[in-house]
Amino acid sequence: MTLYTHKASNMRKTFLLMFVFLLLIISVGYIFSLVYENPGILYFAAIFSIITAFSSYWWSDKIVTKLAHAKEVKFEENKELYRILENLSIAAGLPMPKLYLINEAQPNAFATGRNEKRAVVAVTTGLLEKLDRSELEGVLAHELSHIGNKDMLVMTIAVVLAGTIALASDIFLRSRIYGSKRRSSNNNSQAQGIMMIIAIAAAILAPIAAMMIKMAVSRKREYLADATGALITRYPEGLAKALEKISADPSPMRSAKNATAHLYISSPLRAKQKRGILSKMFSTHPPIEERIALLRNQKV
Repeated sequence: MTLYTHKASNMRKTFLLMFVFLLLIISVGYIFSLVYENPGILYFAAIFSIITAFSSYWWSDKIVTKLAHAKEVKFEENKELYRILENLSIAAGLPMPKLYLINEAQPNAFATGRNEKRAVVAVTTGLLEKLDRSELEGVLAHELSHIGNKDMLVMTIAVVLAGTIALASDIFLRSRIYGSKRRSSNNNSQAQGIMMIIAIAAAILAPIAAMMIKMAVSRKREYLADATGALITRYPEGLAKALEKISADPSPMRSAKNATAHLYISSPLRAKQKRGILSKMFSTHPPIEERIALLRNQKV
């Protein structure tokens, strides 16, 4: 399998996950609607989640760079880094994104922005100090791939769906707690009791399933960005070596946040994460070992 084939395969898997996501939210909404005979709760949750996610998406460049304590870098301040990013942007057929620097020892980087014209690429000082030129090019190409693949849009859709399910489930469970006495005298039929059990189970399990799907979408986008980045540089080994150095570095990241961890090329919270099946399922990033192996076993 070439990197071209792997890229197409990951795109198909992402769309499949999004389709499963939609089926999940429709099913949860249908169950809640049957119980209350009123879809109003689901509509409220959907509108609230969409507004929140849209705001995060629209102002993502400002929000994320502020959370990361990143400062914009002008051409005069780091001409070499600026030229590397500019050349890779030309190779990727993308406008030159704004360049930001994060004063952190951990080698890491992320891309954000609602579209190609408002895109931002941020790198840590540790990345510049610990990677050579080919490795740095691999990382920057990976981040440009997120911009070109419109990953911010895909992940925003995932956030909308996961947020809708979580909010609707939370409202349902709270309404059962505070409204249990009122409803207990009216809902005595066996069918309604079974439906209520199903609804409560859905309210508990659906947010967990939604989170797992959202994380799976995030992991697929990382694989896709690795493949696309390797195509931009025509040198997969550069990114593979960069990932080795990044994963082996023990430096913590003081500005790391759970809300933005999925944006980085490698989780900035990895020092706090444990290995295991469950951690892999709920991780925002694929295992570094798998990413490196894939890069080294593929042909561009």
